[in-house]
Amino acid sequence: MNHHLARMDNKTSSHKSDFFIALYFFCLVSAELLGAKTFPIVNIFGYQLNGAVGMLLIPFIYSINDIFFEVYGRKRARNLARISIIIVTLLTIFVVIAVSLPSSKRFAPLESSYNTIFTQSIRISIASLIALGSSNLLDVVIFSRLKERYKNTGLWFRNNLSNLTALLIDTVVFMSFAFYSFDQSFAENFSFLFGLILPYWLLKSTVSAFGTPLVYMGVKWLRKAD
Repeated sequence: MNHHLARMDNKTSSHKSDFFIALYFFCLVSAELLGAKTFPIVNIFGYQLNGAVGMLLIPFIYSINDIFFEVYGRKRARNLARISIIIVTLLTIFVVIAVSLPSSKRFAPLESSYNTIFTQSIRISIASLIALGSSNLLDVVIFSRLKERYKNTGLWFRNNLSNLTALLIDTVVFMSFAFYSFDQSFAENFSFLFGLILPYWLLKSTVSAFGTPLVYMGVKWLRKAD
């Protein structure tokens, strides 16, 4: 009887984790395909602060990492991060293949729009892949170190510190690889990139902070036996 109940609990837990895995890859793929669009947020003393669609989703990728680590341990969270790198790599490769294929006569009028939507450039795609890979794994490492120190206390602190650090690395690496200009001086590049990195990091960090209650809810839901 106890063995049967244990199997039922494991099955329920698996269904719940599948939901978070699906949500994780929804955020991942949507951010890659739709995240480049920017939109105005607020004008501060004549300076227009803009956001990108991707910043609404990327923070939740790191939050789900933390939820998995809190409930299932480091190995599951690290595997999830590694799988995300594989997914983005395959997505990038397939985008290159898709836009390289010749179009049929019927699709020809739409080809330029299709290519514009799905390819910014190979450089942008590679920058995104490197940024995601490095920051995603870093998030798991930092959360792991904090959990070793604080055990099961201070989830809000562990979640936010690991997320803010990972988001900073993600933003710095992506912006640097994507927009560094080799025909400009280091000082000019630094000034330009800093103007991109700081507002984007602050905006993504704000989204992440507001998502903290969702981390608590996710952990509680996964641990709760139906």
